[in-house]
Amino acid sequence: MAITKQIALKSVAVLSLGLTMAVGTSAGRAAAAQAGEAGQMQAGAPHHAGHGMQNCPKEAAPLPEPLKGWAQPAPVTAAATSRDLESVRLTAGKAVAAHLRSTADMQYVVRPEQPGGKVSSSGMFAFDVPAAGTYRVMLGNRAWLDVVQGGKAILSSGHNHGPACSGIGKMVDFPLEAGRAVVEVSGSGKPDMTLMVIRTP
Repeated sequence: MAITKQIALKSVAVLSLGLTMAVGTSAGRAAAAQAGEAGQMQAGAPHHAGHGMQNCPKEAAPLPEPLKGWAQPAPVTAAATSRDLESVRLTAGKAVAAHLRSTADMQYVVRPEQPGGKVSSSGMFAFDVPAAGTYRVMLGNRAWLDVVQGGKAILSSGHNHGPACSGIGKMVDFPLEAGRAVVEVSGSGKPDMTLMVIRTP
């Protein structure tokens, strides 16, 4: 009888240990997933890809009025240094089809939080803010985004993705003062990117 009880107790202990490890592993995986999603939120997480152009009808719905400019981007080459910025200016409501620079050649106004590896593409754009307010920067590809004003990176106030099938991969809001700002895009896996700034209501 004593031997039987010992076997039963050992079985319960093994079962409890197995359950504890399973729960711990599940919790660890959930925590890791949340950490991964948080780290990718600003850069544009892969699960937002469906808001680009995948599985979209040939005749996409027209863009809302504030986003109309996205459909007609003007070609530009991004700046690699502050000296190049005067020739690369953004205008609110008008998209650009930007050819980015090699990240290895970048001399940022303010070093981005995630500057990207040497094989990635990056670039800077001047934006003369017409009046104080919140401005939304939109990117077509996954990349890190910073807006610099007054010599420091501005803390973003909102993150979202574009309308389904619009080609707008991410939208980030920044509270800006009137005057010169610099939009810094870094760590893009592609050398070309559509970009646009609008003022939010």
